[in-house]
Amino acid sequence: MSPHSVRYPVLTSMARLNANQGEAEAELSVGPYWASCKRREPDCQSPEQPVGPYSVDGRTSMPADDPAQVSIPPAVSCVTSALASAGSSAAGRGVQTILVLQPLVLHPTSRSGDDVQALKLFSKMHQEGTWMSEFTLSSTLCACAAKYAISECTQLHAVAYKLALDSNTFVGTAVLDAYAKCNMMKDARLVFEKMTEKTAVTWSSLFAGLTRNGLHDEALRLFQSSQRQGMELTEFTLSAILSTCASLALTIEGKQLHAIIIKHGSHGNFFVASSLVDVYSKCGHIKKAYAVFSDMEHKNVVLWNAMIASFTKHGHPQEVMILFEKMHQAGIFPNEVTYLSVLSVCSHAGFVEEARRYFSLLMSDQTVEPNVLHYSCMVDVLGRSGNIDEAWQLIQQMPFEPTASMWGSLLGSCRNYRHTGLAQIAAEQLFKLEPENGANHVLLSDVYAASKSWENATLARMYLKDSGARTDMGTSWV
Repeated sequence: MSPHSVRYPVLTSMARLNANQGEAEAELSVGPYWASCKRREPDCQSPEQPVGPYSVDGRTSMPADDPAQVSIPPAVSCVTSALASAGSSAAGRGVQTILVLQPLVLHPTSRSGDDVQALKLFSKMHQEGTWMSEFTLSSTLCACAAKYAISECTQLHAVAYKLALDSNTFVGTAVLDAYAKCNMMKDARLVFEKMTEKTAVTWSSLFAGLTRNGLHDEALRLFQSSQRQGMELTEFTLSAILSTCASLALTIEGKQLHAIIIKHGSHGNFFVASSLVDVYSKCGHIKKAYAVFSDMEHKNVVLWNAMIASFTKHGHPQEVMILFEKMHQAGIFPNEVTYLSVLSVCSHAGFVEEARRYFSLLMSDQTVEPNVLHYSCMVDVLGRSGNIDEAWQLIQQMPFEPTASMWGSLLGSCRNYRHTGLAQIAAEQLFKLEPENGANHVLLSDVYAASKSWENATLARMYLKDSGARTDMGTSWV
C-alpha cells in the first residue's frame, strides 16, 4: 500500500487507538424534567418505561448482553439530550455510563465547548467496546477539529475505516472538516475524492478548508467545478467563496458572485452580506461596500463590524466613529472586534482623547473581556502621541504579559521622542522575546543616535554582531 494513500495513515493509527482513556460517571435525576422530556420523545409514556435494545455490541454486531444496557428509561436520554443541547456539559458528565446515553451526550458535549470531555467519553466508549454510530463518530471528530488534535483525528478516521463508515456522508464530511481545520489539506482532499456521495455541506467544508489554508485558486476552481455538477448553493458556501475573492482582491469574480447571491435570494443573510462588504472593501470599492451594508434592513454585530473594519482599513476615522455611535443607537452591543477596530483607527489617526474614551468604554463594558490586542492598540496610541510614560504605566498595569509587538511599538515611540531610558527597558525585553531579530538592535541604536548618544549607538551595533541576530536586507522591485 502506498504511503500516500488515504488508508495508509488510517491503518497505521489503529495501534494507537486506545490512548487517552477517560471516564464519565455519576447519576442524573429524571423526575423534575419529565414534562419537557415528554415533548421531546412522544413514545415515552413514563420515566420508568424501558425500551427495546438500543445498543449493539460493535464486536459481535449482536444486541448487548447486559440488561442494564438495554432497559434504559428513554426519559433519561431525553433529559440528557435536552440539557446538553442547552450547553450543559455537566449534564453529559453526570450521566451514568450506559451505552444508549453515550452517543446522545457526545455531540452536545462537544458543541457546548467541552471538547476534552467529549474525547474522554469517546475513549470510554471505545474501551468498553461500544457500538459506534456515524453520529457518534461525527460528533467526536468535531471535538478533535476544535482542539486541532491531529493524532486523534487520524485515529478516529481509523475507527471509521474499521467500521466501514469512512464512506458514510456524515462521517466523511466530518473527517474532511477535521483534516482541513488541522491544516492537513492533502488528506482532506483525498477523503473528498473518495466519497461517493457529496452534500452541499461536504463541498462547503472543503471550500472553507482551502480558503482557510490560503489555497484560494484551488478553492475557486473547485467552486466552478461544483457549479458544473449542479451543487446546491448554501449561505456557508457563498461566504467561503467570497472570502477567497476578498483574499485575492478579485473584483470581477466578486461582482459575479454578488449577482448569483441576488438570484439565489441570499443577499439578506447577515454572513453573506458581511462577506460581500469585505470583498468590495478589499477590492478598493468602499462605496459599494457601504451600499451593501446600507441595503440590509436588519444588521447584526458581524455586519456592523465588517463595515467598521472596512472604513478602518481605508483610513476613514470619522466614518468609523459615526458608525460606532449609530451601532449604539440601533441597540447593537459592540464586541471585542468592534473595540479593536475603533482603537486601531484612533491609533493611526492620532485621536488620543477619542481612544481614551473608547478604551474607558471597553473597560466598563461588562459584556466584553479586554484582551492583549486592545492594550497593544492603546499603548500604540499613547506612544505615537508622545505619552510614553503613560504607555509604560499601562504596560505595567495590564493583566497580560506584554507581547513583542507591544515592546516594539514602545521602542519605536522612544526613538521618535528620544526617550532613551524606556528604550533600553523595551529593547531588553525584545532581546529576550526575539533573540534572532536583529532589527531590534538596529532600532535601539537609532534611539541613541537620535539622542546624539554616539557611544551607546556604537555599542548597540557591536552587540548586534556579537549576538548572532540576523537583519533582513531591504529589497526594491523598482
